[in-house]
Amino acid sequence: MSVILEFSIFPMDKGASVSPHVAKAVKIIRDSGLPFKFGPMGTCIEGSWEQVSEVAGQCMAAMQVDSERVYMSMKADWRKGRTDGMKSKTQSVRDKIE
Repeated sequence: MSVILEFSIFPMDKGASVSPHVAKAVKIIRDSGLPFKFGPMGTCIEGSWEQVSEVAGQCMAAMQVDSERVYMSMKADWRKGRTDGMKSKTQSVRDKIE
């Protein structure tokens, strides 16, 4: 079983460019050891619900340290029996395009 969690997180009180703050969150995600894919509008991570929600919580806690307000959006997809879902979901579409 796996959950693919897509989320974006950023401080709302740091001006127009928040990439240094987003980089801190992506480092937490990378250091978690979970499979992830970083994108321009969010990051997907895959694991058990407990694992992915823990990582999202760690990102929130880190962002709160030097921010007055933090925005986070999350989408989750759980599927029984799935493994390597981030790769298989996109490959399934690619196969149908070709």
